[in-house]
Amino acid sequence: MTKFSFSFIEREIRKKTFGILNTLNLDGTPHTTGILYAVSKPDAEFALYLLTSKKYKKIRNIKNNPKISFIIPFPHHHLRFVPSGTITLNGIAKLVPLNSRDIIEIFFEKRILKLIIADINFKKNEELVFIKIEPDPKISCFGVGFSIWKLRGSHTEGRYFVTIPPEK
Repeated sequence: MTKFSFSFIEREIRKKTFGILNTLNLDGTPHTTGILYAVSKPDAEFALYLLTSKKYKKIRNIKNNPKISFIIPFPHHHLRFVPSGTITLNGIAKLVPLNSRDIIEIFFEKRILKLIIADINFKKNEELVFIKIEPDPKISCFGVGFSIWKLRGSHTEGRYFVTIPPEK
């Protein structure tokens, strides 16, 4: 089986801006929502950041139970019958104040994220908050980096894990 490194997976995560956040409702049932994300600067501790309103269910769920799962899909746009690749990060979500300068800067690095935050008054807005995802060291991956021909032979070979190095 091919061995992929964390640096390869980190590059793939940085290419994207959309993922699926999974939190737990009070009754233990899952709550899933699609959301845009930004990634910490390369020289900083590896983390993902989301921007959302304090009024949403995901915020209530995180306050009650900070354990989350975040899935980044890698669809095959031209071959829709081929299963999407995925990167799944499990970890802890923390709420971070909106006026966090370092996070604002990383949102300005991607065009779509920049458009979303361009008109926000970061000093006066009390409705929005950043969510910081601190992932567990073990990241689960499926199909990312594999050719569809390799997966065609045995799709179970497409699953692998990478570990975030301690210095990240």
